[in-house]
Amino acid sequence: MLDELLTTARRWLAAEPDDDIRAELSALIAAAETGDFAELEACFDGNLQFGTAGLRARVAPGSMRMNRLVVRQAAAGVGQWLLDQQASGALPHAGERGVVIAHDARRKSDLFAQDTARVLAAMGIRAMLLPEVQPTPVLAWSITGLDAAAGIVVTASHNPPADNGYKVYLDTGSQIVSPVDTEIAERIAMFDPLDVVLAADDDPLFERLDFTWVDAYINFVPSVRVRPDVAGVSVAYTAMHGVGGTVVEQAFAAAGFPRPHVVASQQDPDGSFPTVAFPNPEEPGAMDLLIEEARSADAVVALANDPDADRLGVAIPQSDGSWRRLSGDEIGWLFADHILANSEGDDRLVVTTLVSSSLLARMAEAAGVHSAETFTGFKWIGKLATERPDQRLMLGYEQALGYLVAQRPLDKDGITAAVMMAEIAAISAADGVTLQDRLDSIAARFGQYVTAELSLRIPPSLGAEWVAAIIESPPTEVGGRAVTSTIAYPEANLVRLMLEGDMRLQVRPSGTEPKVKLYGEAVDVDRSVLDDLLAALAAMAPADPG
Repeated sequence: MLDELLTTARRWLAAEPDDDIRAELSALIAAAETGDFAELEACFDGNLQFGTAGLRARVAPGSMRMNRLVVRQAAAGVGQWLLDQQASGALPHAGERGVVIAHDARRKSDLFAQDTARVLAAMGIRAMLLPEVQPTPVLAWSITGLDAAAGIVVTASHNPPADNGYKVYLDTGSQIVSPVDTEIAERIAMFDPLDVVLAADDDPLFERLDFTWVDAYINFVPSVRVRPDVAGVSVAYTAMHGVGGTVVEQAFAAAGFPRPHVVASQQDPDGSFPTVAFPNPEEPGAMDLLIEEARSADAVVALANDPDADRLGVAIPQSDGSWRRLSGDEIGWLFADHILANSEGDDRLVVTTLVSSSLLARMAEAAGVHSAETFTGFKWIGKLATERPDQRLMLGYEQALGYLVAQRPLDKDGITAAVMMAEIAAISAADGVTLQDRLDSIAARFGQYVTAELSLRIPPSLGAEWVAAIIESPPTEVGGRAVTSTIAYPEANLVRLMLEGDMRLQVRPSGTEPKVKLYGEAVDVDRSVLDDLLAALAAMAPADPG
């Protein structure tokens, strides 16, 4: 077994184009030759799986890591899927329409993007690379503008600094959904990662785009404002070392807002993320520098993008002078309240996910508009919008800080969301109220919705078994409260328990981490009540035999 592992590793070493990865792999091979082969084995223990989130892993050598050989194989699989779609008539002129490609500032992102373009060009597919580093929303928005057959962005979003990733978009500007992920994965497996053909850098099918489409996106941003007559207020912002900073500043200027007060140490792209260990606005402490900037600037609101700028975190001042990070649902409620109050038409549609708050449906009902729930993951919001062409998607949001407040792209966009949140803050200030006042007003009208989450370190397979067991034999009570109904969502691998008092508990294994996530929601109760219920539900979880 060790001989086979070493043979495989040496083949990869011979094909590896990058000196730093070659050095890492050489060191792992040398360690394995002396008996320390655990890390080398981990690097080659199968193949990195392509799913609806594309690829995501640590940058390192081997078939289970992100490197140029794995990326070339993935690009070939995507290209083959496009050519097959073209041949079947499902995606006419796919090769001619081509693929738009963008990348962030993480380790090797530029090389991964260039190799992707060269692989596609060698397959006869037009490859269009956006200039420099660009936010994911710019890539997704450009797909429909260019009438491309697909889009690819090299990013690991808010993952730890050592990671990188690879996401694929459909021609609608939305992320791929099942079964497309499986179809692409099957085609990826057809290619040897050590023998993928690349076109020359000057191949005519490899187009390096200028800033035309970046500028077009920025010029589009002001259209999301519903009250352009209102002047801007003081806003603090952080790009969190990601690639959104420049575009956000340009977007604010285009929308007629003053330049935000930025966290200077986090404004420029830096894939090592030196001031934040986990560059995710959801993580405790990740927005600390932003809140410091907001205080010193006497800002009305503090806004944070994640590193590829498709998510938006928000913090607001409190009456006692402290600052509070809003939950993803609270941000969604502010957007819904603003959009529904400033739009008309019975064809309006708002969409959220199963694990997000149910308040959006209540707000939609009161406004006389359509609402829908869909599976976890923003790609499903985009898919649902394409399935309802007779309705106008006004807002799509998921509680994990993903928001769509414009007609395109059909994906979460933290830049247009930031502009709209700045507008909400400006209108509130003009009306003499705070953003907390706006949230209190929503609670006065609909009740105080309380949400909570809890993650358990359980393998997803065991979590799936637990969900199936709950569906087959639901508990009669949780934490002393009777279970009044059980609703199964097998396609989402999720089960919902309704408890007396209209309390809602949900169980869902994570699709990307070894976790099972528990979600709770109740109205007009203390948060501790919900926390206790989640703890009681967690106590019913099966023990991990590992």
